[in-house]
Amino acid sequence: MDEHSGHAGAATGPRAEPGEPLVGRDAEWERLARAAVPPSADPVVMLVGGMGTGKSALLDRAARRAEASGVRVLRAEGSETEAKLAFSALHQLLRPLLAEAGADALPEGQRDALRDAFGAGPAAPPRAGAPDPMLLGVAVLSLLAHQGDRRPVLVVLDDVQWFDRASLAALSFAAGRLAGEPVTMLIAARDGAHPAGFDRHVPTLVLGPLDDAAANRLLDLQPAAVDGRIRARVLDQAGGNPLALTELARTAAAAARDTPAGPPPAGPLPLGERLERVFAARLDGLPADTARHLLLLAAMDSADSALAAPAGPWQHTEDDPWTPAERAGLVRRTGRQVRFRHPLAGSAVYQAASADARRAAHRTLAGLLRDAPDRRAWHLAAACPGPDAAVSAELERTADRARARGGHAAAADALQRAAELAPRRADSARLLVEAATAAVPTGDLARVEELTAAARARTDDPSLLAAATVQAGRLATLTARHTTVFSRLADSAEEWAAARPDVALDLLAGAAVVRFYSGEHAQLRRIHDILRRLPEDAPSAASSAALRTWVRAVADPFGDRSAFLARLPQLTAEAKARPEQLVTVGIMAWLLDETPHAVRAFDAAVGSGQARGALPEGLGGAVAWAQVERGRWDEAREACARLAAVGRAAGLDHAVACAATVEATVLAHQGDATAARARADEALALVDPLESRSVAVYARRAHAAAAATDGAHAAAYGQLRRVFTADGDPVHYHASFPALAELAASAVRCGAHGEREEAAAIVERSAHTLAGHASPRLRALLDRARGLLAGPGDAEPHFRAALADPVLEHWPFERALTLLDLAEWLRRRRRVAEARAPLTEALETFRRLGARPWIERARTEARAAGLDVTGTAPDALAELSPQQQQIVRLAARGLTNREIGEKLFLSPRTVGSHLYRSFPKLGITARAQLRDLVDDTAAPTAPPVDRGP
Repeated sequence: MDEHSGHAGAATGPRAEPGEPLVGRDAEWERLARAAVPPSADPVVMLVGGMGTGKSALLDRAARRAEASGVRVLRAEGSETEAKLAFSALHQLLRPLLAEAGADALPEGQRDALRDAFGAGPAAPPRAGAPDPMLLGVAVLSLLAHQGDRRPVLVVLDDVQWFDRASLAALSFAAGRLAGEPVTMLIAARDGAHPAGFDRHVPTLVLGPLDDAAANRLLDLQPAAVDGRIRARVLDQAGGNPLALTELARTAAAAARDTPAGPPPAGPLPLGERLERVFAARLDGLPADTARHLLLLAAMDSADSALAAPAGPWQHTEDDPWTPAERAGLVRRTGRQVRFRHPLAGSAVYQAASADARRAAHRTLAGLLRDAPDRRAWHLAAACPGPDAAVSAELERTADRARARGGHAAAADALQRAAELAPRRADSARLLVEAATAAVPTGDLARVEELTAAARARTDDPSLLAAATVQAGRLATLTARHTTVFSRLADSAEEWAAARPDVALDLLAGAAVVRFYSGEHAQLRRIHDILRRLPEDAPSAASSAALRTWVRAVADPFGDRSAFLARLPQLTAEAKARPEQLVTVGIMAWLLDETPHAVRAFDAAVGSGQARGALPEGLGGAVAWAQVERGRWDEAREACARLAAVGRAAGLDHAVACAATVEATVLAHQGDATAARARADEALALVDPLESRSVAVYARRAHAAAAATDGAHAAAYGQLRRVFTADGDPVHYHASFPALAELAASAVRCGAHGEREEAAAIVERSAHTLAGHASPRLRALLDRARGLLAGPGDAEPHFRAALADPVLEHWPFERALTLLDLAEWLRRRRRVAEARAPLTEALETFRRLGARPWIERARTEARAAGLDVTGTAPDALAELSPQQQQIVRLAARGLTNREIGEKLFLSPRTVGSHLYRSFPKLGITARAQLRDLVDDTAAPTAPPVDRGP
């Protein structure tokens, strides 16, 4: 536990006993008390404060309140040693549920994810492949929610700054989806240690110093009184820290007893880093057997706490080795458990021991842990006075097991320690490169760079140095430091161009990705310069040629589109034999506006398991954008949920921002303008718009779509105008062009002549820029824009041209907008009969997509054209929220609540709640009626006679 000093009147140490009052924490307790009994308005509450500020005391009191109210309390406490063991904190939390066979209630896939994370036994070999991190997160959420169906659950997470990264990823995933569940999560973390993956908008209570009145009250409640000058010194030096107040008061009182006639000792009382000495001083005079037990307790993990205790029930006698330690205020015990009252006590015990004694304690623990090879390996490492090949190999095997379970941070830690213990420099360098590779999925770029720098210091082996450089570059591309990262990748590519062109090309591929994110034109010139310096007759010429094509396509997809298209079939064929290339092929196809090809590649990647790694897949949300364009909006939002969850778990804000822009766009199209604006604002807050032009452009387009949904066409135009420079050039070479048609539409609907002229100039400038390299999709968007901006008699040819190519049906929303534009133009010219067919098709598409604002606009136009749109069933879906629509469609396909939950990363309970609230809106009473409702997309029928405009 972190600190136990927030209770007042602790007779034997800083932790208060049940029922004693808290001092100076009334407001914080009131907030926690409301959250302690689920359901709560705040399903997640975080406590943040320095050491000794009372976080653990508040959590303890909340847990007791919850238990008294019939709530099931599940707890996990972080420790520095267990932070190196993958999923140790998660297993600690869920162990009571697993012991009750709670996982049996989960679907098979979720049970497998938990088993893969925890292992089937102490030395059980892992299954092939690490657990899908998102499926594991759903399993944790479902397990908690299932327990909550029996009685509410309070999850208490203490000292999360010491949780292993794998556990944090799964717990943060579940925390973000507790709304509506009978589960509350209370979290305590040290100042400056925001838990990785947890939303920074989580309600947070900051525990600062106690004020003077509260500090004096706390001193008044101490069993040993301190007064006069000593009290003043305690108050001054403690600075309002409850732990410091209680411990300094105890120490000062003891000193006063020892020298009752003399003045208080001169100089400062122990505080801050020296507070350990307060605990260390209590070791003096303890029996040797007690000291030995204390050192074992200090050296062990919490999972090993029974090892230091003698067998049998506790006997509070002089022969019991723990009794003297308890009297000294060093430990506390509950039942058969014994633990230090504060981590500083354990630290003091450990630091006070000699190096030989500490190593002996770790050897003892290693001998007791033969059935727990990972913990045993770490104790063996702590017992090593110097390099040891055998222990290094043990740690390498520990890393393999951790990596197989998805514990990338734990694997990196084990490999780094193995490198320190490797006798040979060559082995040490190899292990450091492997550690850097293992650390990449954690998203911790500073750690990866530290490990690669250490590897470079140990070797001049070109292969190892190249591997280290590539690993650092791989992660760097996913950060938001685009300008710095591009320069570093390009410089490294130039350095390796002559000696290792294959390495240089790998680095250049990363630079091309950064070029996409940044949209900086100068970076394109440098990519081309470096490509020209790379030989094309490398030993792996075929793969090299494919990667060169990919680099050029990512950096400038419309620069030589026809040549890239010619290579796409060959690259696709090669990917069939090498599934890891499927995402690469999909990205290239998406960039070339070959969206159907991209979606097929991405679907195949998901099917082969290639798109479910620990790092964000795709290029800036390419997978999700392809789904949006293809009209698969529900699947796009699924992809967004995965991308955002993976990005948050790895601390990669840029990936989260990419997902937010895609989801914002879908939400706007579906009519939820408020949520769309919130997601777009989130994206803009996570990046520097000048560093990440791609995210900025997508966010502006989403804002414009939300404004158009509300009929705020001037605001929409203002957002879309920012997608192009003052001169009318695209802000981003790929993301800006698809906004041309909506720029024209908002300009026309503004009704202002200046905006219309400005939009026309931008459209023509873009058409000139694209010249003969525009895709059929972009040509259609240009034609639609020209039709909207044309004079009264000149629009029809442009609209017809925009609809002429059958391939454009693969972009259903864009095609439906053009159909609606054409129908409106025809009806206003009293060509009502001709308007009905495009209106019918547009309305059918909008209904299928769930585009609520456009359904209503098309219905209004259809009624004006004399079409019968009285059927209400298909439009009933439009009354649901976008997420409810998503759930209803999946339920209509026959998926169970559990299966829907796995797809959307929700608990089955949340899915059921959404369906319960949706049925009355849909006018149905049974799940079986959903299929007919969703499938009923019959087009409105035209009347036999013309009813006029």
